[in-house]
Amino acid sequence: MATMQNIDPIFILQPVIVIIIASTLLVYWHSKRRFHLTVLVYSLVAYAVAIALKYAVQSLPFDIVLNNVGLGIYYGLQTVILEVGLAYLVAWYAISHGKLERKDAEAYGAGLAFWENAVLLGIISLINLVAYYSILSTNTSLAQTLYDQLYKSAPGYFAPASQALGSVAYGTLERVSSILFHSAWGYLCFVAAYLHKKRLFLIALSMGFVDFLVPFAQDLGLPIFEAVLFALASLSVLVAWYATRQFRNLEAV
Repeated sequence: MATMQNIDPIFILQPVIVIIIASTLLVYWHSKRRFHLTVLVYSLVAYAVAIALKYAVQSLPFDIVLNNVGLGIYYGLQTVILEVGLAYLVAWYAISHGKLERKDAEAYGAGLAFWENAVLLGIISLINLVAYYSILSTNTSLAQTLYDQLYKSAPGYFAPASQALGSVAYGTLERVSSILFHSAWGYLCFVAAYLHKKRLFLIALSMGFVDFLVPFAQDLGLPIFEAVLFALASLSVLVAWYATRQFRNLEAV
């Protein structure tokens, strides 16, 4: 039996920071656009259905027989078809039925980012980490059992403080990249549906292929992988903003 120790509380910072960033983005767009709160419901539907279908698809053992390139294409197409594709379909439905308006565009993308990063990978992770820290702070058999399980499945939780800080920094950067990607392709899908511009939808689809990089993370190394991911995410936001200048010009009329 390993000597029990607690997780470094610095790990709790990551979900807290991500929740604040994703939530602040929504607050900003609400103060600027006064978007309909129902846009959060539609973005939730688009995201939840996409993730449910992703889990179903990934339960199939295709990844066992694929090399890194094949696996990258497999992951990339899932995001392109399910996340971006469904984001467009839900936006098209809501707009065509008069449920959402022009002022909801940015919030739709920010909503997708919020559900992934603040809720699924933020609040839930925060609850788990707080629970781990609380249980491991006690001298009980449950604490020892939890420690043994975590030590086998996630030994990084018990790494030295310097390594823990690096892990939190890279993890937070990855979530920020995710927020940028979801915001960019969600916004593009909304504007594409609003203006009936297939070109904008195709641009959004190309952004979803970012998950092609996932199988190469270990080969690239964490610093390079996260830097490339953030650079592509930032570029996606710039492309989305430039490609939709006609949409913003209509607002100014």
